[in-house]
Amino acid sequence: MTVFGFHASHEQIHPSRLLEAVIHAERAGFDAAMSSDHFSPWSARQGQSGFAWSWLGAALQATGLPFGVVNAPGQRYHPAIIAQAIGTLGAMYPGRFWAALGTGEASNEHITGDGWPRKDVRAARLRECVDVIRALLAGEEVSHDGLVRVDRARLWTRPEQPPALIGAAVSVATARWCAEWADGLITVNAPTAHLRQMIDAYRDAGGRGPLHLQVHVSWAPEQAEAEAIAYDQWRSNVFAPPICWDLDTAEHFDAVSEQVPMEKVAEVVNISADTGRHVGWLEEYVELGFDQIALHHVGQEQRAFIDTFGAQVLPKLRTTA
Repeated sequence: MTVFGFHASHEQIHPSRLLEAVIHAERAGFDAAMSSDHFSPWSARQGQSGFAWSWLGAALQATGLPFGVVNAPGQRYHPAIIAQAIGTLGAMYPGRFWAALGTGEASNEHITGDGWPRKDVRAARLRECVDVIRALLAGEEVSHDGLVRVDRARLWTRPEQPPALIGAAVSVATARWCAEWADGLITVNAPTAHLRQMIDAYRDAGGRGPLHLQVHVSWAPEQAEAEAIAYDQWRSNVFAPPICWDLDTAEHFDAVSEQVPMEKVAEVVNISADTGRHVGWLEEYVELGFDQIALHHVGQEQRAFIDTFGAQVLPKLRTTA
């Protein structure tokens, strides 16, 4: 049965309010949660960017939900530190934590002052980070000299069972590449034909483990309000790679998205006041074979969305999932 989770968007919501939201989501019937991990929001209108790893400790303690996070080791984060963070949460909350690893975006990584590498270099760097993290979680002492450098690192606190390391991808080629190393795959909502190609590429290349999907939605009691929420909060997120990878700041995203038409926003966010339409969209993702679907309401106010989907959407999905 597909697990339906709540996505905690640190770029949009103060961490205290986000903690209240995920506690409420559990009570409303959501089965899991996942978290973004940003240093910068995508837009000045979003206006937040709490530290995900501090928040995850609080959220795991405050709920009984399993949690995941999407992280980019290699520049802003040293892989040994990420291994320590994963290991500590895994040790404290056995079986409840996973981490998805990707190559990242310049808007978060440029803060180190280092240059933003080409995509192929970022992929090679991530692959090295994955090997370092796995070895540390396995209890090995690690030294490594490459695109990342590690000197005699060892994790003294580790979980009995290492948490899953999920591959983050938005393209078919990246999904196929993730099959080399990942314990599962995560992507974001897209046309079903594209999602099917990604799943097939991952599985055909030997990819193992669960399939995760993050779904951007905008719901409000009135259609005009749902559209206004999506346009205000998510129009800076409509750009395909490499633009979304390479822009540096929230101000840059705001500048390039100033004239984005509503039709473009509707291509990346499922927007409707009709909960039945949301059920239909989500049923299509379930039929594709996703094991866990995290719902991200792109508005900054979460309670009405949580209550409505908990009462009117999740029960219907569970009869078919």
